Amino acid sequence: MTSTRERQRAAARARLEREMAERGAKARKRRQTQAIVGAGAVLLLVVAGSVWLATTLGGDDDTTQNTAADSPGYVQCAYTEAPKEGRTPQIKDVGLPPAQQKNTGSQTMTIDTNLGPITAKIDRAAVPCTAGSFTHLASKGFFDNSKCHRLVTEGIKVLQCGDPSATGKGWRETDGTGGPAYNLAEENLPTDKRPAYPDGVIAMANSGQPGSTGSQFFIVYGDSQLDPNYTVLGTITGGMDLVKQVAAAGDDKAFAQQAGGGHPKKEVVITKLAMSDIQG
Repeated sequence: MTSTRERQRAAARARLEREMAERGAKARKRRQTQAIVGAGAVLLLVVAGSVWLATTLGGDDDTTQNTAADSPGYVQCAYTEAPKEGRTPQIKDVGLPPAQQKNTGSQTMTIDTNLGPITAKIDRAAVPCTAGSFTHLASKGFFDNSKCHRLVTEGIKVLQCGDPSATGKGWRETDGTGGPAYNLAEENLPTDKRPAYPDGVIAMANSGQPGSTGSQFFIVYGDSQLDPNYTVLGTITGGMDLVKQVAAAGDDKAFAQQAGGGHPKKEVVITKLAMSDIQG
């Protein structure tokens, strides 16, 4: 017969064994839970990684574009196509330029006119997207047989061209409203220059809104303090004497109540505009 003390000791051992068994069971359950959560976290990371890769790399086309865009000497340009609905007859659709454009080297723009050639040098490093746009448009004959529709002789001194719809005999109310079926962002803004647009530069016109550059451009034949909101495309290297002859003949004040100036009294017809291969 066991003593009371021995029975108490046995009961205590039994309680201790039960507690240890319960603790072991809880520990095993905790390890199982941790293993499940850990596996779930790894799976989540794998899925997240897959999504990140898909988002970063995109499809095959996107991968190719990003690789080209990241290649030395190239940039990715955004040419924003205008909606087909609501386009006016003055819009000339010749497609979009390639999105990847070189940002090294230079090109020569040659504007053959009824008065003689006008040439300009374009630095690709400064305006890769605008230069790419001009190269595309020139290859499509976009500017051929169009007239420089606006001359300003007071306040600023510019001859504006590049509207493909300004053709034929006489002038129309729509002159100055034509362009391509896309726009692009402004580049090479002369924010640190005074005057912003000196004699001898060629720059891009726009509607006054960011990202509204199209095909119209203006040749500056005298220092002009415009707001620096217009892409400086390049520098005139030949034919400035022809531009100044046109300026000396004056304008008809057709735009005097709006943007200023008017149609040149001495007509300038672009018979062909060409862009050279990239040099350098």
